[in-house]
Amino acid sequence: MAQPFIQAFFDEPTNTISYLVADPATRTAAVIDPVLDFDMASGSADTRSAAQILAFAQAHDWQIAMVLETHAHADHLSAAPFIKAHTGAWTGIGAHIRDVQTIFRPVFAMDDLKTDGSDFDRLFADGDRFAIGELEVEVLHVPGHTPADVAYRIGDAAFVGDTLFMPDYGTARADFPGGDARTLYRSIRRLLALPDATRLFLCHDYKAPGRNDYRWETTVGEQRRSSIHVHDGVSEDDFVAMREQRDAGLSVPKLLLPSIQVNIRAGQFQPADANGVTYLRIPVKWQKRG
Repeated sequence: MAQPFIQAFFDEPTNTISYLVADPATRTAAVIDPVLDFDMASGSADTRSAAQILAFAQAHDWQIAMVLETHAHADHLSAAPFIKAHTGAWTGIGAHIRDVQTIFRPVFAMDDLKTDGSDFDRLFADGDRFAIGELEVEVLHVPGHTPADVAYRIGDAAFVGDTLFMPDYGTARADFPGGDARTLYRSIRRLLALPDATRLFLCHDYKAPGRNDYRWETTVGEQRRSSIHVHDGVSEDDFVAMREQRDAGLSVPKLLLPSIQVNIRAGQFQPADANGVTYLRIPVKWQKRG
């Protein structure tokens, strides 16, 4: 079985790993979870991280044909439109993005937001298959972190998004709207039913206590043996109790509000106002006292 070429790109400000995945036979490539650099304090956006991916692809003669999102991220903005504009690539995400759009449309009062997923070029159902050149990609719907999470299985590799972290760090939170710890457990067990040698490529790493380097590749076997949250023997009920207790103490991701409203539009900002400036919406929750 042909195996993909994989190049990781780590963005330390958001602890995100993007990937260029390519077919050596045809030089066709996909980009998974590209990051748009965004500074919340100044409201400035920059394409330097995505440009690095494009430069790497050009230098090595990889032809980017698609941009694949594992889900609508809450911790970084997507650079899919930038890559699409420079390469002609199509964009794809799990079909349940429609559920996420429906959840967040009223949150941000985005009356112009389409909730049919049509901002993306392709929507994937569980079990769908497509090709990167001559490499077959299988889509696995793995909800729990959000309703729309998918993993992409390519050869002996699987790109699992936020569903799993390194074994010494654990698993994704499940407290976002539409998330569910019990569903997450079942999705993880589905991934861990893949062959032990399957390589798992993660979307984030935060360096677990006692570890000094960033890591983003593990295996099914390593997760089953040593994941601090879901190693073999951890029951569904025990996982749910742990996950819900842990999630209750987690802070809100610092880029949550801009990320969600941009990413559910396939990385597109709302149209600029008459003054030519693009704006984001910040819902305010009042706690009036006295």
